[in-house]
Amino acid sequence: MNNIISLLTVCLMLAGTYLTQASKLFAGDGPASEGAVERSSQATRGAQPLLESAGGSGHDSAIASPPSAVSPPNGSPGLAATLGIMFVDGSTSTLLVERDGRKYIVDLVARSVREAELPAREAARKPQSQSTFVADQPEGASVFKQKCSTCHGPDGRGLATVGTPNFTDPKVQASLTDEEIVETIKNGKKDTLMPAWAGKLSYQQISAVAGYVRSLGSGSQPQQVAAPGGARSAQSGIYEPGDDVLMTLPTGRRLDRHGFYVNFSHRFAYDPAFSGTARGGALAGLDGFSLSSFGFRYGVTRKLSVSIWRSPTFIARPIQMMAAYNLMDEHDKYPFNAAVRVSIDGQNDFRQNFAENLEGIFSRSLTRHAQIYFVPTVSLNVRHLFSPNSFESRDFPNLPGTNTFSLGVGGAVDIRPTVALLAEVIPTLVNGNCHQSGCVDLGIHRPAYAFGIQKKIWRHSFTFGFTNGPATTVSQRSATRAAFVNDPTADTPNGLFIGFDLTRQVY
Repeated sequence: MNNIISLLTVCLMLAGTYLTQASKLFAGDGPASEGAVERSSQATRGAQPLLESAGGSGHDSAIASPPSAVSPPNGSPGLAATLGIMFVDGSTSTLLVERDGRKYIVDLVARSVREAELPAREAARKPQSQSTFVADQPEGASVFKQKCSTCHGPDGRGLATVGTPNFTDPKVQASLTDEEIVETIKNGKKDTLMPAWAGKLSYQQISAVAGYVRSLGSGSQPQQVAAPGGARSAQSGIYEPGDDVLMTLPTGRRLDRHGFYVNFSHRFAYDPAFSGTARGGALAGLDGFSLSSFGFRYGVTRKLSVSIWRSPTFIARPIQMMAAYNLMDEHDKYPFNAAVRVSIDGQNDFRQNFAENLEGIFSRSLTRHAQIYFVPTVSLNVRHLFSPNSFESRDFPNLPGTNTFSLGVGGAVDIRPTVALLAEVIPTLVNGNCHQSGCVDLGIHRPAYAFGIQKKIWRHSFTFGFTNGPATTVSQRSATRAAFVNDPTADTPNGLFIGFDLTRQVY
């Protein structure tokens, strides 16, 4: 601290006396001794590489290249040499000062003093050797996969929804020094999602990750790892859905290992959006009553996940429990995605009218901006949709069930990096509508369908759309508004109503 105070004092003294003393000093009449002259000569010879690494601020960034330290005019060191001060050729605001064997860069505009550490700075600016990167890659790749891939993508190409850079791009690599990479990992980046890892990772781990990041631009990185579920990868040709469902039809996306997700859905099934009186005044039904459901999903392993879901009383308050397993994934070099889900749901808070379901979820990316879905589903003991007259359990009848088979088809197309258009249709191909004696009529006259728009931001998504299907559990999702309100015409386009979904990955 004393050194820094002394340096600032020296700068003020110099600024005040330089003009008045200039003639004497430059004429050689100053009090410079032979030792001072020698010291000035040595400092001047050592100044150039230090100043080349100093950079400066403000208008000093335009200093002639390469900058150099100079003695005062007429070759006489004068008072500047006595004080250990060197001027910078072409700069009017930067000085190099030597004090007690150390050299300091003084920026008069910024009023800052910093020590010139030539060896450390020069070493940081020089790319590390290839052998160092190769040695660090295994540990760096492992830490990157565990700590960084959620935001930066599994292959370092960045995520569009987060806005992270593509580290495989030579232009990005050229814009970063090794020092900047290390400092960003250690201290994070202000006003972004990049956290500080100092204290969480060791210096060796930080260096290894920095080396791995640098290697991504050289083509020497190890084989790419699979994308974590829910992360928007910039990997060419693979689409990443923003939610676990389109509107109701599942996407089968793979969840992160130990990832925890919260889902909400709202269906304004009592108020059609486009038919009836005062639709504008009622905000197309948004002023009406919503069937609000919610659930939780958890990634047990990289492929196995479990979930629980509950819908409200006015659609028989079913609770659904499910297990899902991802068999194939395009990120693992398979030609398509495949998952299987088994579930059981019971109405009246899992007390009665149980149904069992088996689903296959198949999807394929058409490009990295579009994906199609096929979901064959077998459901056992499916009941007709109904709405209880009250919250009392006695108003929940025990209904007969039937077995059904449905085939859901859907698609998603990104129209912006974080915005997608969605559509789905779920026809019940077996036992949806029965008029024969002895069979159970589910009242499904037309397929359930929906279309909407989805906004995806990192671990969040919001989907807004129109549908004729009020239910969200597996056994109920192929039923339509016609069955719900007991009106055969209520599932036509005039009966479409607003629905929206919210998804949040908590961790």
